[in-house]
Amino acid sequence: MFEKSLADLIRGLRSNKRNEGDYISTCLQEIREELKSPDVQKKTVAIQKLTYLEMYGYEMTWAAFNVIEVMSSTRFGHKRVGYLAASQSYTETTDVITLATQLIRRDMTGASIFDAGVAINCLSNIATLDLARDLAADVVSLLNSSKPYVRKKAVLVLYKIFLKFPDALRPAFPRLKEKLEDSDPGVVSAAVNVICELARKNPKNYIALAPTLFKILTTSTNNWMLIKLVKLFGALLPIEPRLAKKLVGPLTNILNTTPAMSLLYETIQTCTIGLEEHEATIRLCISKLRTFVEDADPNLKYLGLLALNNIMKINPKAVAEHRDLVVACLDDEDTTLRLRALDLLEGMVTKRNISDVVRKLLDHVEKADGNYKDVLVEKVINICSKNTYANIGTDFEWYISVLMELAHVKGTTHGDLIANQFMDVIIRVKIVRPFGVKSTIALIRATPAFVDSMQQGGNCEVLYAAAYVTGEFSEHVEDPASVIGALLQSGTQSLPPHIQAIYVQAALKVFARTIGNEDAQPEEIADVVKILESRLPLFAQSQYLEVQERACLLQEMQRLYSEMETAGTAIGPYIAGLFDEPLNPVAPKAQKKVPLPEGLNLDEHINEPESDDDTPSSFGGVSVAHACTHMHTWRVSHARLITSERIYPFIGS
Repeated sequence: MFEKSLADLIRGLRSNKRNEGDYISTCLQEIREELKSPDVQKKTVAIQKLTYLEMYGYEMTWAAFNVIEVMSSTRFGHKRVGYLAASQSYTETTDVITLATQLIRRDMTGASIFDAGVAINCLSNIATLDLARDLAADVVSLLNSSKPYVRKKAVLVLYKIFLKFPDALRPAFPRLKEKLEDSDPGVVSAAVNVICELARKNPKNYIALAPTLFKILTTSTNNWMLIKLVKLFGALLPIEPRLAKKLVGPLTNILNTTPAMSLLYETIQTCTIGLEEHEATIRLCISKLRTFVEDADPNLKYLGLLALNNIMKINPKAVAEHRDLVVACLDDEDTTLRLRALDLLEGMVTKRNISDVVRKLLDHVEKADGNYKDVLVEKVINICSKNTYANIGTDFEWYISVLMELAHVKGTTHGDLIANQFMDVIIRVKIVRPFGVKSTIALIRATPAFVDSMQQGGNCEVLYAAAYVTGEFSEHVEDPASVIGALLQSGTQSLPPHIQAIYVQAALKVFARTIGNEDAQPEEIADVVKILESRLPLFAQSQYLEVQERACLLQEMQRLYSEMETAGTAIGPYIAGLFDEPLNPVAPKAQKKVPLPEGLNLDEHINEPESDDDTPSSFGGVSVAHACTHMHTWRVSHARLITSERIYPFIGS
């Protein structure tokens, strides 16, 4: 009968693409028959084909014993196929794996270095607790082999044995330590690799090896081994700071001489960890990282920015000198690089350069799109508000101008963040309130421009803060009639209901401030009343309850004022008194601790229902002054939380 070789199997798979499953099923059946043959060569070919099919996802655990048979062959060609199949298919739950213990021991300790090599390779892949325990002593004995090839393999497999059987580490460690001074560089490199991996879990246990490792560091020319050593010293430096003085020379020499970017990067990382007090070395690292960032390879650029970010934490002044390099990365096509540059740029900002940095970021905001635009907006705000606006100094008018630019950025989802900044700055900084109110009035006048940004977190949320600030600090409003007209413009009804409500509330505050102002001209008050009479009915009929309620309240206030003025009663100061008391920001949970004023019952009407004998000097059976005093008391006792923008005092109508 003709048996297929591995090459025949592969050719068959390529020529049976349409019925590949059927073809493989046929091949598996043939393999089962071949494994029943007493011919080792035929079994070897069958296992070879089965190993190949296993990579296609077909199970081969059913042939685990046949793999052992091939492994036990005296011919290296057969043995290699068997060990490869075992490495690929055996797991800790494989039953026959214990049968391989003696077989692996025999091949490892045999005369053939090739048999020893494949056996050790297989052990590193299939090692279990039992195999590691039973073969640990044999592997340690191989460390004295006269063949460097075997010694190197033995050193490497020790790491896997230590993982599976940790008790083997203590007795084997002295022999492993000796391999650091082996005559063969390959064995030394293997020993360094194993010790570096072990030191990752507990570096303190390997401090005693520092002199030997230092000697290797200063004499070796193997870049890969040097990388391991540099990383190991990076783990040891925080534990033993005295090593820094010894390592300055060798690490500086590597920085100045190595052409290998991988070794250069790891050396810089180690210098960042343990040589932060040696400014000359740190500056040398920064100059080398500049070559990374200037390289055309985006991977090197990313690593350079990442390392600069680490150095920023220990020496921000030295990194800040290369601000131009970082800013240039903002124009890179790779979004990942731009984001990393933004993180780095944030740490470079000082009082002196904040305006330049923010200006550059704002220029990029105009050209950005998608998520990157939101990241830029957030970064500008984070830079300016960092450490409670420490970098701004006293120039808060400049920051409000920046917020004005951000407020007009199309497509951002950080409207809430910008709004919070407007409120926070203008409420905290009294001296900036006149300029702030002037700016928020400009936003209110531009209400129609925000209608297209009413999505969740859109720019229209800035109008909420603008209306709140304008109303709360209405003493800085210079043209109340014009402002109320802007607040109650027809475009306001296109805004979300919570913003419409605050617009009406702001109009009430401006109205109250105007009629309570002794310096206000009668013509000015008449213009305000006229605008309210003409525009409030639309809001009083709003489909949104809160908007309707606030509009009705303002409407009644305006009517009451007009009636009282006609009757010769000056009610303006009383209405203005509702908003005279300043409302300072408080903690989010503080309102729960505010007790109700004595004698105030929130379940009762402030004004009794109207009766026929009401006189013009009374309002619902209660004097105007008395009613306004109760309203004022309620408002002061229930101060709004600045952090909860939608909580406003309710005044019964």
